[in-house]
Amino acid sequence: MKLDRIELVQCQLCGRAGGHSSTLDDLLWSCPDCGFVWTAGSAKPPAELYDEAYYTTDGYQDYFASAGQRRFEARRRLRWLLSAVRPKVLLEAGPAGGYFLEAAHHAGITTSGIEVSEAAARFANEHLHMPVRHGYFETIAPTLTADTVCAFHVLEHVEDPRAFLHAAHTALTPNGWLALEVPNIASAAAHRLGRDWPAVAPAYHRWHFTPQTLSRMLMESGFRVISHDTVFSRFYWRPMGRLRNARDLLVADLAASRSPRVTHPHLGDLLRVFARRDDRAVS
Repeated sequence: MKLDRIELVQCQLCGRAGGHSSTLDDLLWSCPDCGFVWTAGSAKPPAELYDEAYYTTDGYQDYFASAGQRRFEARRRLRWLLSAVRPKVLLEAGPAGGYFLEAAHHAGITTSGIEVSEAAARFANEHLHMPVRHGYFETIAPTLTADTVCAFHVLEHVEDPRAFLHAAHTALTPNGWLALEVPNIASAAAHRLGRDWPAVAPAYHRWHFTPQTLSRMLMESGFRVISHDTVFSRFYWRPMGRLRNARDLLVADLAASRSPRVTHPHLGDLLRVFARRDDRAVS
């Protein structure tokens, strides 16, 4: 009988040192105590990974040439954000080319961003005229102040998720809002597709969250979780894209959720969380 390989590193969530099991043909590790999942091996530092090629050929089908789709996604995320909070000063971690900042700016919100990719920060500044600093969020954010911090598909990429959340906590005003979106490793698609689930992305995604593990990490990082839900990937597709892929995605989503809705409490591809800086424990 083949025994599971054992990962000897410390779990980022519960601190268990060793005894972690490999999954998906050794692509991922899973902690048996808390269920946290991460990518096997070590990746390059984010500043080295997210060069111009990532946005044109590797991670996207040319991010910089798909403004219509990016603005559609940005409007959807802004609508979700405004359903819970009306920011005055918003700081976005990892804004990429700046389309969400652009949407928030047009809604009358004072915005800025911090982007680890020099190519993406340059695009945001030069093409969208959005104030995006180039550098690490963990270093720059504690020098700034905002009542709302947003991070869409960032937390799964960072070197240390707790350090990232600490920086967000420091930047926020008391009771400030944190809005996160990450891939949901507990989704129906992740279970159905296994290593072929696109969000496994072992070259880029270090950490894999469920509603339970992300909520626990947030609470242990000084936040109060207000709500969480999930959306299926087609939520961010424009109507023609949904029609073209209806047979592949809609049928599978219907089978999993028993509903045509694009949202679901826990089975959708993408996990969205609202949390607030919790200062009740601070003396």
